[in-house]
Amino acid sequence: MSQPAEEIQDHYVDALGDRHDAPSETIEAIRRAMGDRVPPARKVIVLTEGDDWRGRGDIRLEDGSSVPADGRVGSALPPGYHQFSPAGGDAVPLIVAPAACFLPEDLRTWGWAIQLYASRSRRSWGIGDLADLRRLTRWAATQGAGIALINPLAAPTPTLPQQPSPYFPSSRRFRSPLYLRIEEIDGAEALADLATIAARARALNKDRVIDRDAVFTLKVDALERIWEVVERRDAPDFDAFTREQGRGLEQFATFCAFAERFQSGWHGWPEELRHPDSTAVRDLARMRPVAHRIRFHKWLQFQIDGQLASASRTLRVMQDLPIGFDADGADAWAFQDVLAHGMSVGAPPDEFNTRGQDWGLPPFVPHKLRAAGYEPFIQTIRACLRHAGGLRIDHVMGLFRLFWIPAGAEPGAGAYVRGNARELLAVVALESLRARAIVVGEDLGTVEEEARQTLAAQRVLSYRLLWFENAPPARYPEQALAAVTTHDLPTIAGLWTGSDLIAQRELGLSPNEQGTREIVARVRGMTKATSRTPAPTVVARVYESLARAPSRILTATLDDAMVVEERPNIPATTDEWPNWSLALPAPIETLETNPIAVKIAKALGRKRRAARRG
Repeated sequence: MSQPAEEIQDHYVDALGDRHDAPSETIEAIRRAMGDRVPPARKVIVLTEGDDWRGRGDIRLEDGSSVPADGRVGSALPPGYHQFSPAGGDAVPLIVAPAACFLPEDLRTWGWAIQLYASRSRRSWGIGDLADLRRLTRWAATQGAGIALINPLAAPTPTLPQQPSPYFPSSRRFRSPLYLRIEEIDGAEALADLATIAARARALNKDRVIDRDAVFTLKVDALERIWEVVERRDAPDFDAFTREQGRGLEQFATFCAFAERFQSGWHGWPEELRHPDSTAVRDLARMRPVAHRIRFHKWLQFQIDGQLASASRTLRVMQDLPIGFDADGADAWAFQDVLAHGMSVGAPPDEFNTRGQDWGLPPFVPHKLRAAGYEPFIQTIRACLRHAGGLRIDHVMGLFRLFWIPAGAEPGAGAYVRGNARELLAVVALESLRARAIVVGEDLGTVEEEARQTLAAQRVLSYRLLWFENAPPARYPEQALAAVTTHDLPTIAGLWTGSDLIAQRELGLSPNEQGTREIVARVRGMTKATSRTPAPTVVARVYESLARAPSRILTATLDDAMVVEERPNIPATTDEWPNWSLALPAPIETLETNPIAVKIAKALGRKRRAARRG
């Protein structure tokens, strides 16, 4: 059985092997943010397969049945979320997890990494949507792909301006209505001017920079008018969805209605509304106009859930879990009692981000999360695995330790706080098994070797990038997802033409020019390209090299298939670069005859077919 291991680390060793001491004022600020520790009595018991646990009392299993606990009982319990009532004591959560995550032994596949917002079709309303995802998964399946890795679909606060970053959500448990295909909503046919609205919205596709505020305004207007038509209809499926989602959906929808009413996140609301359990919140939520709006936001999530289910039927869709959420958003309002206020998480300086990174996301206090029976974490993982065949955990090291930065401090002046990794991984394994979903951990940057060993034992696939690996793809690990790049790094064309380096210089950043030259040299070596070799040829050859990796999953980006030079996001920029807002340069329909996409699919698919024959 795992034990809690919360710890503020007074130093850390970076990816280059150099030691860094945490400032004493940072450590003291973290102690204050953590608050009082919980009483020494255990607030949750977490067991994994093979644990030897002794208890006396009664265990109420998740299915409602009971079994007596009289001595050694751990190995006899089924996986699930149970309750243990010790003799003469109060019940505590008892989580029993499998030894490892779900991972089919014969899994050898490849697929496309998709920034869905950027993947517009000719029918899109200015932004890629779930019907576009359905089209892409069907296209990928015809190529022999077995997976589609998508950006987080997480919900922003429903106010203007809309937050563009999918990694800075209001909630990780619910999804953005911007991804709805309006014409496919039941009741949309009742809008007499739907064709006119759609034409205005599709005109947004002419601009490559996505105007989320315009998309939001058009879609919300259409959705409100559809809701006025359908809200009085019998809706047994919608009612069943709201019952299933329970208190989490109620709180999220209430947050959305209040955010619209006050045009701000929860820190801008009247004091009496800043805690979800207050009497004032209940009273306001019962008022007819507000209750109507709360039900509207529940209905939006019901619609998204249905369209996501449809888009995920053809092949395995891998969702993406952001490392955190907006401190002023829905999840922070709901989970505020277990958060470290006045702290944000980020990353220490490294060779590509020399100042470090402050992501502005509040961390959970490990002992408070544990005292809550990990319920916020359970809800989050379960929500991300809904209609998913896989989960990519962004910055998976966050399960082991997070770099906490006090408000107002420089990004490099933080300190690592270690959490209860084995217990968090037990939850991930249990939810992975239930969803039959593969788990990938984004283990880039400063990663302790012990953590990598733990992840491997848990059958969490490593995340290996050609840009970061000095070894050739043929020597990549088998238990991994292998790719060329990510949303935060140069595309192949951007690297090869030098345009990415030029963009960083023009933005006043401090790019790692030596590291970039070394990557370009490796690309030349593996592709036999010269300075005169055109970017499309280099793209195809790079993926032919990646195909030699023995890794369980290989992925290619749609940006590379279209030979895009701009990366989706440049860290350490905000208004200077259209982060998360650059659409692909052509509609996704053109991918069906795109020669580079065909070459990539043949290269990656050939390797996968050979693995299956072997």
